[in-house]
Amino acid sequence: MTGREKMDDERVAILGGRGMLGSDLACGCQPNFNTAVFDLPDLDITDPKQLEQVVEQASIVVNCAAYTNVDGAEAQPELAYRVNAEAVGRLGRIAKQADVWVLHVSTDFVFDGKGEAPYVETDRPNPVNTYGRSKLAGEKLLLETGCRCCIIRLEWTYGLHGNNFVAKLIKRAGDHKVLKVVDDQIGSPTATTEAAKTICKLLPAKPEGIFHFASEGYVSRFEMAQFVFDKLSMDVELRPCKSRDHRSPAARPLNSRFDCTKIKALLDGPIAPWQAPLEAFLRRL
Repeated sequence: MTGREKMDDERVAILGGRGMLGSDLACGCQPNFNTAVFDLPDLDITDPKQLEQVVEQASIVVNCAAYTNVDGAEAQPELAYRVNAEAVGRLGRIAKQADVWVLHVSTDFVFDGKGEAPYVETDRPNPVNTYGRSKLAGEKLLLETGCRCCIIRLEWTYGLHGNNFVAKLIKRAGDHKVLKVVDDQIGSPTATTEAAKTICKLLPAKPEGIFHFASEGYVSRFEMAQFVFDKLSMDVELRPCKSRDHRSPAARPLNSRFDCTKIKALLDGPIAPWQAPLEAFLRRL
């Protein structure tokens, strides 16, 4: 049996398949896998019976479903934990029983962002907000089930099918000619198209464990905003500020740098620098 035939044999269920990452992942998977997409209102990941029905029909489950409103999680912690933690643990238990491999998407927000060294997968998590704590709880509950699984942590994602930092920047620039953007949060802008390509490469091998993925290189939120407005030729006056001066319900980690050495060993080429995918994304707007 050829590798292509093997991939066609796999039944891949994408949970949260109409969201920002899920939409791009569905496009990437469909040429090579027997792919089914599930999302609200057709699938509620917190509904045990619906989740069981989906898992039993799949050989691979990719969980992109999440409560991702970072500030909203401070006001709705119970909902954040139901979606990001309890449902993920339940998914693991069902997958364990059905012997289905799970790829679960997590976040840099499981770390506190202190220090300047890029995070490796074995670094101790210490979330600074409710969203991060709920996502970390989901990771732990999934691993505790003993199911065959891979957790891929992403950071600073943006895409065409959801709300993100780039979309918020452009919207704010339409209302204000002077924008303040924090210059002490450092990370790697990562296109969901790039994350989707990487996930598709992992599916045939079904690796197990935790992996970090982000575009190559690091930049501040302020420098990222400068890049966006320069490429769009938008007349916006940007002013740097510190996170402590920017009031929001949820704290953010200052350091979101990832060390992606572990996942690079599974890929067939280098990870692209953050600039090229972001420029390509801006051309599509």
